[in-house]
Amino acid sequence: MPRDSETPSFDLTRRPWLPVQRRDGSEEELSLEEVFAQADNLRRLVGDVPTQEFALLRLLLAILHDAIDGPQDVEEWQALWEDGLPISRISDYLSRQRDRLDLLHPGQPFLQTPGLRAMSGEIARLDRIIADVPNGARYFTMRARGAERLSFAEAARWLVHTHAFDTAGIKTGVVCDPRVKGGRAYPQGVGWAGTLGGVMAEGHSLRETLLLNLIAFDTDNLRLVPERDAPAWRREPNGPGQMDALELSRRPAGVRDLYTWPSRRVRLVHDSLGVTGVVLTYGDPLSPVNKHQHEPMTGWRRSPAQEKKLGLAQVYMPREHDPSRSAWRGLGALIAGYATGGEQRGEDVAVVRPRVLDWVARLTVEGDLPPDFLIRARLVGAVYGTQQSVIDEIIDDAVSMPVVLLYERDSGLGQHAIGAVGDAEAAVTVLGNFAFDLATACGAEGEPPKSTARHLGFSALDGPFRAWLAGLRAGDDAQERRTAWQQQVHRIISRQSDALMREAGDAAWRGRVIETKKGQELWLTDSQADWAFRGRLRKVLPLAVTDESDTDLRSDSPQNVEARA
Repeated sequence: MPRDSETPSFDLTRRPWLPVQRRDGSEEELSLEEVFAQADNLRRLVGDVPTQEFALLRLLLAILHDAIDGPQDVEEWQALWEDGLPISRISDYLSRQRDRLDLLHPGQPFLQTPGLRAMSGEIARLDRIIADVPNGARYFTMRARGAERLSFAEAARWLVHTHAFDTAGIKTGVVCDPRVKGGRAYPQGVGWAGTLGGVMAEGHSLRETLLLNLIAFDTDNLRLVPERDAPAWRREPNGPGQMDALELSRRPAGVRDLYTWPSRRVRLVHDSLGVTGVVLTYGDPLSPVNKHQHEPMTGWRRSPAQEKKLGLAQVYMPREHDPSRSAWRGLGALIAGYATGGEQRGEDVAVVRPRVLDWVARLTVEGDLPPDFLIRARLVGAVYGTQQSVIDEIIDDAVSMPVVLLYERDSGLGQHAIGAVGDAEAAVTVLGNFAFDLATACGAEGEPPKSTARHLGFSALDGPFRAWLAGLRAGDDAQERRTAWQQQVHRIISRQSDALMREAGDAAWRGRVIETKKGQELWLTDSQADWAFRGRLRKVLPLAVTDESDTDLRSDSPQNVEARA
């Protein structure tokens, strides 16, 4: 049906709204049609915040999956990799869906509930949907006075982000929502992507990134019901309240459904120049319990606590990112589905690795993706605070590695890469203990210097490890590469210890009498702490030391860790 020329419209298929970075580093906004047409010449999406980029990439993946109704298998994927994106098919698809991809459509606006009204009649400020303007904490933001107005382009981006990462807490009660009590909508959790430790595989261009994350429908252990799997814009617009309980139990039907999951009910309020307010409340809840066969862009962990709570034999939950750890320190979970301490927590490590990385590994075996092809495993996630009512921190990190590490476990290269992380962890632990001993020799509290030394140690190893990992190649001698890494760690951590010795000063040189755990008295000085440090370092980095005559660096010396009473 033709649209009246006077009817407001912001057609996302043709109007620029997606921020991109070109290969030359310049940035601009493009429409959906332009992004797909130019994907080979674009480096990446940008986003106002990293979580927005993650949400927008999933939106593009849902469009691409739906436009080609696939890929059905690796063979179909390989044709896309070799021949490029099917631009004409994508363009035809966007043309057919144009009305549903119009931000301001009067009857079926993009990802919105037409006619949504608060019971109080309130129109909320736009702060509600902007992640960098936390409610009540505006001091550390470019929008300290709040957001009075958004362009249609920016509002569209935050709308996508809201469905993916919106906070929890009490929200506006809307008319005709049976869940409302006393004019309020009570918490039912954050947006779906907010429950994840998001992982995506990045290539050298946006086209490569899209295809590396475009998982074939015949993927093992990925539940799809193709005839029911559809993105939000190919379904009837949602009304207030959640969908029927039976229908909810059958969803998500596949990745197209999941990547555009309507976790909120939203209506943008606008005039002819831009968006001025919003009505926002809860939409369709989606529990993360045992969704490991649905969601491919996160790692998973087994949860004994949830098993006990729910009375289930096995429960898997998304493996969220730790903001205190760099991406490379979690390499085991990315490469081999191994998480440090997983055995003690009762985790089934076979389900920890994100399925999107399983898919990339499959492409090197069944497809023609070269084993030395370098990907960036990009980690994106939100850390929520105060009962998940605010976003405290956004995590954005990446680690580059050749895809050979994802499948050649028999060669030992992947396992040695995981072991190399352990080398770094162990060496930093030794450095931290050395800082503790020096502080003790001075008569000071040992834990603060230990924590600082560990932080500095990991910082010093961060760049070198990333370079070492990215330099691994198929056919490398795993033992030689591991030896080279241990030698590099030994040099870096030794330099760190030298700096600690210089900073310790005369008080550590003079030392002091301490009581060991065995009740013995011991005179601890900086030289004794240094002697013990070098013995411990040699023990955790055995490949780094080649001088067999150096027998006096023993970790069983009187100045070992027992000295820390």
